[in-house]
Amino acid sequence: MVSPVRVWLNRTYAENVFFMDQLRRNPADRAVEIHATHGDPDSPVLAAADTADLEPEGLSPAGYVEYALDQCARRGIDVFVPRLYQSAIVAHRAEFEAAGTALLAPPPEAVAVFQDKVIAYEAVRAIGVPVPPWWRVRTAEELVSAVEELEAHGHRACFKPASGAGGVGFRMVTRDPFSLAHLDGFPSPSVPLHLVVEALRAADEPVDWLVMPRLEQPEVSVDCLTGPDNRVRLAVGRTKDGRRRGFTLHERWLAPARRIAEEFGLHHLANVQFRMYGDRPVLMDVNTRPAGGLHQLALCGINMPWAAVRLAIGDDPGDLTPPFLGQDYTVVSGPRPLRPVSLPHQRPDVPSVAAPAPAPAPAPAPAPAPAPAPALKYPAVTAPAVGPVTAPAPDSAAGAPA
Repeated sequence: MVSPVRVWLNRTYAENVFFMDQLRRNPADRAVEIHATHGDPDSPVLAAADTADLEPEGLSPAGYVEYALDQCARRGIDVFVPRLYQSAIVAHRAEFEAAGTALLAPPPEAVAVFQDKVIAYEAVRAIGVPVPPWWRVRTAEELVSAVEELEAHGHRACFKPASGAGGVGFRMVTRDPFSLAHLDGFPSPSVPLHLVVEALRAADEPVDWLVMPRLEQPEVSVDCLTGPDNRVRLAVGRTKDGRRRGFTLHERWLAPARRIAEEFGLHHLANVQFRMYGDRPVLMDVNTRPAGGLHQLALCGINMPWAAVRLAIGDDPGDLTPPFLGQDYTVVSGPRPLRPVSLPHQRPDVPSVAAPAPAPAPAPAPAPAPAPAPALKYPAVTAPAVGPVTAPAPDSAAGAPA
């Protein structure tokens, strides 16, 4: 009998409940047991896992590595998918391997390149992949200078942290004065330049921002599965243009993504994002982790999380091609269950003990504290994560999001 594959996801995005669903519904019908940890007891990732723990707060990167090694040993983890403290964890790959755990993450050299967007842009430009113009700014004066230069060339300026994930900290610069128009409707990412300058001058320390032109849609995120030999096994582009999403195999997106993945050794799962600068695609960002929208490739008949786990445990899936490209779609929200109470799952070896009933008494007395509950397993939820829309996107020559 083949033993289950034990996979751990540490503090990660809520969307990775779909990553977990796909692991369980793998085409090999291999049993998968999922362990999850998070800082939020109401994370849906904890509810979707077979076993879960709350992560301790306040650990240093080195302290977190020790915590992670202990989790792997106690939980018998075969494959660890690290997001939090990824760079510290991959630097100790040999120790995890000695504990019997494979890391589903690139080597430390690759992670280091893409932690800082300026270093990443310089490195990617050196291998011939186009990048947008950028300025690294730390002061109000540097910000104004960069914005003025972009505006002189007809661009709208935006800024974001030089290191960070997702759209956290992204803002577009406007010259409009702050008015009630900024308070009408939904919050906007646009911010008046003079308010940013005032905030910078009042700050106690410099910022570390990247200023660049606002890039245009479509946005194309290429999900890559790369082996330890630096060869890409699978690359599929997900396009996003407003609400419309789709898939593409067009080489204008896939070729530069493959080159980045292979040149820098982005082993296992990585996500390379492009947008348009004028009439050509340029690099926007590189994620050295599974993308939150990776599960959307199921619409192309692909179970990429399972292919990555196979690769991590030494069962190379070989070169993969989508059997078809799904129709255009849009993303909608749906319910996911949470655990009944905001408490961490307990270790499986803790026996279930019935909580004693409160003693009847004329005078009220506090009920004895209930004993810890055993770990619970929650069924997968069938609520759809995506819904189709009708017309095909023009870039769907072979199919097309982010």
